[in-house]
Amino acid sequence: MEDYLNTKGRIFDMQRYSIHDGNGIRTIVFLKGCVLRCRWCCNPESQEYAIQTMLVQGEPKIIGRDVTVQEVMEKVERDRPYYRRTGGGMTLSGGESLCQPDFAEALLRAAKERGINTAMESMGCAKWEVIERILPWLDQYLLDIKHMNPAKHKEYTGRSNELMLENARKIAASGKTELSIRIPVIPGFNDTPEEIRAIAAYTRELQNVRRLHLLPYHRLGQDKYAGLGREYLMGDVEPPTNTRMQELLDVAVQTSKVECQIGG
Repeated sequence: MEDYLNTKGRIFDMQRYSIHDGNGIRTIVFLKGCVLRCRWCCNPESQEYAIQTMLVQGEPKIIGRDVTVQEVMEKVERDRPYYRRTGGGMTLSGGESLCQPDFAEALLRAAKERGINTAMESMGCAKWEVIERILPWLDQYLLDIKHMNPAKHKEYTGRSNELMLENARKIAASGKTELSIRIPVIPGFNDTPEEIRAIAAYTRELQNVRRLHLLPYHRLGQDKYAGLGREYLMGDVEPPTNTRMQELLDVAVQTSKVECQIGG
């Protein structure tokens, strides 16, 4: 066995038969650890790298386990026929996969060397040298851009956005991967036409962007906060209406001049 297949990392879930987070039917590998603390995060158990205990339906559940690349790939390869028929493959998510760069790179390399399509959902919040290492093994980069205003970005996520925006330009300019921009639409944070227009205008400036996704806020992760003994700060925020999402989609289409969609 090649040495890189023994690379260890920490995950908290694997999801098979997903039709989101990349083209076709996919297996999503959720990595532990994140540099942001987004108020609306639907996977709060992903934020800490440490292994945690979370109450799920009143029962304690251990969140996080250490695995090798080989162990992950054995599960990923089970669905190879679905990938082949649909153009699907493996997606890394989290958390932020770039927080475990050696593990992420080894996972993507293992999939590519087996002829499996690769994608990564990421905020691009890492040194460029880390991202540059990963790009040769990556078919699709699903890059979150949450806001263009650095101060508001820091207020709601815990970190400013300059590094992420700089990396977005570099990823796009590299031409090494299919790039999609994803905007989580969060009421009170970035759900005005002006704020979406600003991100769409930035997207238009980038090279090689395949599509832009508007992802409506939801509360599906709310119970996890109680399970972790944490307060959910978005409890009184209502998800955006379909009418509002359509209005924002129209703005995105008109401004970005790339393919746009709600969801995905």
